Amino acid sequence: MSSLRTLVFFATPAHDCSYLPDREATTMFVDPRAQIDKKLYSQLTSLGFRRSGSHYYRPHCEACNACIPVRLNVTDFQPDRSQRRVLKKNSDVECRLVPAVFDENYYRLYANYVELRHKDGDMYPPSREQFTSFLVEGAMDSWFLEMRIDGALIGLAAIDSLDDGLSAIYTVFDPTYEHRSLGTFAVLWQIEETRRRNLPHLYLGYWIKQCRKMNYKTRFRPIEALRSGQWQTIDIA
Repeated sequence: MSSLRTLVFFATPAHDCSYLPDREATTMFVDPRAQIDKKLYSQLTSLGFRRSGSHYYRPHCEACNACIPVRLNVTDFQPDRSQRRVLKKNSDVECRLVPAVFDENYYRLYANYVELRHKDGDMYPPSREQFTSFLVEGAMDSWFLEMRIDGALIGLAAIDSLDDGLSAIYTVFDPTYEHRSLGTFAVLWQIEETRRRNLPHLYLGYWIKQCRKMNYKTRFRPIEALRSGQWQTIDIA
């Protein structure tokens, strides 16, 4: 089994940034041949890495540090008025954790979400192979949170379990239920699940101040950012 000491890292050539226009990005990733267990995955996450399928990566841009890893201290979190409204609005949603596996109903929800909301992104056009390589391959202690109303699947959140918390990987939902703010609801559910497991952190991936699509992450407070190798509580206001 690999360890932090024995891991080998590679960097991609510079490519167009997916989040900020007119910028180039470079990504550092772990050697795909490395044997990653939950302990090592947890260590990598605490160092700012993320998982996409079987790949573990983090931004490694020479002239830009806009991508900031963030996590939530769930012990101190209290929902604000808007988040309490989201919880009340979705009190009829049935939530269930299931193993992260391919299912045609999951894929259809994913494909519909990508086609209607992310035609300008690098996940378009969606495919079954893409869904599998992104959300199913490399699954370790990985789960899907099903969100249903009267048995109908309306949302799906991919979640990884770590030694010190949960990692929110990705959330999709039926766009006809956009008024329910299911993305926010999924994070709120994961906060409570992290607390139920007596774990301290919910990892939310990267935050980019200039990227409007990522603003929702900083509405969960107290938010911590990884800067200069240290996790620090930041005041977004």
